[in-house]
Amino acid sequence: MGSLKDKILKGLAVFLPGIFLLGFNIGTGSVTAMAKAGASYGMSLLWTIVASCLTTYFMINLYSRYTLVTGETALQAFRKHIHPGVGVFFIVALTAGVMGSVMGVMGIVADICFEWSKTYVAGGVSPVVFAAIFVSLVYVIFWNGKTEFFERALAVIVAIMAVCFVANFFILMPPPADILRGLVPNIPELPAGEGRGRFLVIASLVGTTVFSGLFIIRTTLVKEAGWTLKDAKVQRKDAIVSVTLMFIISMAIMAAAAGTLHIAGVELTKASQMIGLLEPLAGPLATAIFAFGIIAAGVSSQIPNVLMLPWLLCDYNQSEREMTLPKYRLMVFLISLLGLVVPIFDARPVFVMIVSQAFNAVILPVTVACIFYLGNRKDLMGTHRNSTTTNIILGLILLFAIFTSVVGIRGVWEMF
Repeated sequence: MGSLKDKILKGLAVFLPGIFLLGFNIGTGSVTAMAKAGASYGMSLLWTIVASCLTTYFMINLYSRYTLVTGETALQAFRKHIHPGVGVFFIVALTAGVMGSVMGVMGIVADICFEWSKTYVAGGVSPVVFAAIFVSLVYVIFWNGKTEFFERALAVIVAIMAVCFVANFFILMPPPADILRGLVPNIPELPAGEGRGRFLVIASLVGTTVFSGLFIIRTTLVKEAGWTLKDAKVQRKDAIVSVTLMFIISMAIMAAAAGTLHIAGVELTKASQMIGLLEPLAGPLATAIFAFGIIAAGVSSQIPNVLMLPWLLCDYNQSEREMTLPKYRLMVFLISLLGLVVPIFDARPVFVMIVSQAFNAVILPVTVACIFYLGNRKDLMGTHRNSTTTNIILGLILLFAIFTSVVGIRGVWEMF
């Protein structure tokens, strides 16, 4: 019995880095973007999720291969082979993005719990109470201090999230023909009263899935797992599991909104609306499952979010990743507290959100350009240099990244 348990745990351990990435990637921002797309356009933008997941898989593999060949993480490579300033740019840009995300994620989770609690408690339970509970939970998980513990805790939360969203998919599923039609690339008509351009919606869907922080942190996880070139197959399997689950969960969220809100012709402006709108359309069970899924998505993305800055600093300085050190505990505590900003002040922290969006807009093209440069250096990669096909695909991704940047910067400019 013991050996069977050990085998299962050993088998699971292989996929923990990928599950960590999945928890990082599917947060409340993704849930909101997918639900909004499903409510506005039905399943017609499903192809963008396919394209985003394929791009993410391609980039994860390229960055992982660099680490498997050289033994260096992305930040170490930027610092050593490009310029220390590039490494600093990534630390600043990703931290700004994470600070905005910590505020936004906890604001959405607290708002959803507040809406949901109205079903059981007159007037609902204050969002501040929920935010304090989840901020404390994330900090307790962090306090343990070991990457393996973070990965296992995250695996449990991600499993809850996946089960919730997939169960909801089967309860609220739109017609299968609509799902198949959504796999064919098209630009759908704008619904009446929809002010945003269709390209902006596509850019936001791609932006929530193809995330630079994912590729940078991936190299750290690969190095920490002790993988070398002979583990290339294991790395690829892990990436496939991560990206496949990413696609299934994203599709399930889009389908839940498409099968209910889109059919009813209901517009969606924020995720917490789903709770009030779903109940009459889908019943309390589907609503409860959806709420649990969003809470799990929020908590699972919050763990890597609060770890981002100390991990990047350890990586850049090539120091031991010892999260029990007082300086890191204080750093994570202060970043965690940002989760209380939205519920306490009942407002969007506009400045930080604008700054984080501005950084997010320029960070993807830089991430693509860096691996293009590093992957083609013979002195670093030897026979594992990028092939012509790889370079062509990277070129196309770079062009698309620049397009989403222009759209993103325009969006930020409009906010001003």
